[in-house]
Order: sequence, then C-alpha cells, then structure tokens
Amino acid sequence: MTRKELGLIVNPVAGLGGRVGLKGSDGAEIQQRAVELGAEPRAQERAREALEKLRDVDGLQIVTCPGEMGADVVRMVGLQPAVIGEIAPGETTAEDTRQAAQQMKELGVDLLLFAGGDGTARDVYEAIGLEQPALGIPAGVKIHSAVYATSPASAGELARLYLQGRVTRLREAEVMDIDEEAFRQGSLQARLYGYLRVPFRTSLVQSQKVPSSGEAAALGAIAEDVADKMEPGVLYVIGPGTTTRAIAQELGLEKTLLGVDVVEAGPWSEDRQCRAARLVAADANEAQLLALLEEHGDRGARIVVTPIGGQGYLFGRGNQQISPRVIERVGRENILVVSTPDKLHALGTQPLLVDSADPAVDEMLSGYIMVVTGYREQAVRRVATGGSNQTH
Repeated sequence: MTRKELGLIVNPVAGLGGRVGLKGSDGAEIQQRAVELGAEPRAQERAREALEKLRDVDGLQIVTCPGEMGADVVRMVGLQPAVIGEIAPGETTAEDTRQAAQQMKELGVDLLLFAGGDGTARDVYEAIGLEQPALGIPAGVKIHSAVYATSPASAGELARLYLQGRVTRLREAEVMDIDEEAFRQGSLQARLYGYLRVPFRTSLVQSQKVPSSGEAAALGAIAEDVADKMEPGVLYVIGPGTTTRAIAQELGLEKTLLGVDVVEAGPWSEDRQCRAARLVAADANEAQLLALLEEHGDRGARIVVTPIGGQGYLFGRGNQQISPRVIERVGRENILVVSTPDKLHALGTQPLLVDSADPAVDEMLSGYIMVVTGYREQAVRRVATGGSNQTH
C-alpha cells in the first residue's frame, strides 16, 4: 500500500463576515465586529464536507494543525491526524497559516488542502509558492482566486482523485485578493499576488472572477425590463453587481455596488415614464433581510441576482447575506436572474452555479431557470451545485 500524506489547514475565521454583510473577514477588528453581529464560524463545516470525500482513501495520513485549524475537523470525520505546530486557541492569525504551510512543504506532503478565502490563499502562496501542490476549499467571503474548487465537496473529490493518481495534471492558478477597506467603500480593487500549482479538472475547479464588461446598452435594456415587470408592494432583494445596480438606477435609487439592498416597488406614473420605488434597506445583512421578510409577511418578495463574471455563481460568492434561510423564505419561483448576453456567452456550456452552504437549498435551486438578458429577452440556463458536472 502506497502511503499518501495530505496537509490540511483550516482558517477558522474564514467567511465570518459574509452573512452579516461585512464583505470580508480580514483583521481582528472586523472579526470581532462580525461576532458581535451574530456571525458563526463556518470554515470547519466546509472543511468537513471536503474530508468526507477522503475517508476511504487507502494509506492516507492527514498532517494538520492543532484544534480549530485542522485537528478538530479531522477527528470529526473519524480520522486520526498527525498534528504539527502550536496555536493559541481562539486567537489564530495569518502567521499561523504561513508557518503551517511552510512546515508542510518541508515535510513534503503530497497535497496541501486549505479552507479559507483569498486572504488564506495569499498566506499559503507566500509560504510555498510553486514548490508544493495545493488546493483550496472555498470558505471565504470573496473568492476571486482560481486556486479553489467549485465547492467543498468538489475539493474533497479532486483531492481524492489526485492522491489516487487518477488526476495528474497540475495547473498554475492565480492567487488574487482585494483591498477590503476599499471594497467596503464600494470600490473593487483586485490584483494578482502570485500562483499556486493546483490539481486540475475543469468540472471541479472554479475560474478566476472576471469583472463585468458593463455594456451600457445591454444593462439599460435589462434594467428597463425588470422595472417594467415589478409588482407594487413587493420587496425586491437586490444582490451585488453592475447589472443589478442598473436596475436601481432605472428606479432612480442609489445601489450599494458590492452589497445587498432591498427595494419596494410602487406604481407607475400616469404617463408611465417612471415607476415609484423606495429604498427599504441598503447594504443589508442576513439578519436584516430575514427581519424585513418576516415584517413584510405575505405581501411578496423577490430576489434579483446576477452571475459572477467568469465563474457563473449565483449564490455563495460575495452575496452570502442572501443565505439559505433567506432563499427558502422567498422561494425558488421568486428568484430573478439577470445577465448581459456577453457574460453568459463567456461561460460557454458551463451551467450557472450555486454553493449556498446548504446542500438541500443547492439541490432545490438546481435545474433550469430563465435569465433576463435584455428588454423582453430571456435565455434558459441550467443551474447546478458547485460540485456538479459543469460540462453538460
């Protein structure tokens, strides 16, 4: 039996700021604020989903960090870890990640699996560069980097295939990150930090996020169509993006470019030149969305989202405020997807993806959905979970 060593690092605070609307989790101050807003750590659960795919790999030894940085979740799935290093429980830092990655590189693990977001990918890159094969389990808020699998289950599946020698190709994938402070002010400033060597299979690894080209005519046509069909008295939960921002502008409202806003539609003017609408909440988090939906009762609500350019995600990347509970409360039939034709065309045959962190909700969202691509123009696209085959 050939022994295989898998390194595992879990960033326990990854994704902490997502559902509470903080657009990231970097820095002790933001992490504390997220906790005060009721955020719950989810990185370990995301790592557990990946490890479940690895339980039957013969001769597997998992080398990991103490406690919440790895050992806890390895034991949770019934495996025995080889634990290295030391951490201060509840006070882990980026330096802990860098040191652990460096140690695992020196030990020569066959693959380094890490759970986190773009900040975690940066820390891993700084420690190992291109010298060590690695793969990310998506657990962060903002995942621009192409080093992550499409879902935790996909990360586990790809790691299993690689360790078993059934996937041998390694791709140099981009490590991207943004300025979180600028991000919170509505400015997207991403840059390339380097590359990691990642096991590659098209259906299991996500693409680098590509900004929308923002064609004014296409955006205006989509906005006009959506505004034309809005129902008075209904709440519209509008996700991030330039495409959705055009809808708010059509209504004469300011849109939080990188946040989730809530709008209530009103009646048309007598000459039907404009529709009344009011901004109910700007940059809302999960708790605020649930409270508004409860208060609104049976008067109706819709969710309006646009896929991330280059990746195709509808939920689970940058809009975690629209959580599984929010999606269930609104219902699949009340989700409106909007996209420019160019953005859809760039995805090729790849379906639109969902990775909400709730498998039942992801399954509920799967299937075919209409996408508004212009005024009175629609396209049919398949929606699949992040771990589904993306080629058909």
